[in-house]
Parts: sequence; C-alpha cells; structure tokens
Amino acid sequence: GASCDTPEYNKEFADELMLDFPLLSDPSRKTAKEYGLVADDKGFPKRWTVYVGKEGKIAFIDKEVKAAAHADAILKKLAELKVEKAEKK
Repeated sequence: GASCDTPEYNKEFADELMLDFPLLSDPSRKTAKEYGLVADDKGFPKRWTVYVGKEGKIAFIDKEVKAAAHADAILKKLAELKVEKAEKK
C-alpha cells in the first residue's frame, strides 16, 4: 500500500488495522506524481488503487474505489490477477 501520509501516520494506521503488508509513505507526493495519481488542480492524491506486478509493471488501475467495500474488491482483483500472497519474512 501507499499513501501521501507521513511514515509516523502510516505506522499508526497499519498498527491500528493490524496490516500485514508494508505501506509506502510519500508525503512529498513524488511517487504519486510519477504514477499520475495527483489531481493537477488541487495537488491532492487521487483515491485509486494501482496493482503492480512482480516485474514492477502496472497490472491494473482501479479508478472506482469505494472505501466501504474496498478490501473485498482488492481481494477479488488480486485473485483475478492471480497474485499469490507473499510469505512473511
């Protein structure tokens, strides 16, 4: 996952939700801009989900994110893309 929030905020968020995956903190919005995820007129990041494959290539971009059902939508899309869950190190 990634967000334009600070590392401290993302850690708190991940701890609260007990996430088992890393979150990229991009408060400068550099990565978001490179992916075209920043609304030009306001500078705020778009609420999109970008699925990146093992080779670093974009596999799919979900531009219709609905927060209430997003976790289920992510799991469904990962299954469609045949993404296997990574082993914990």
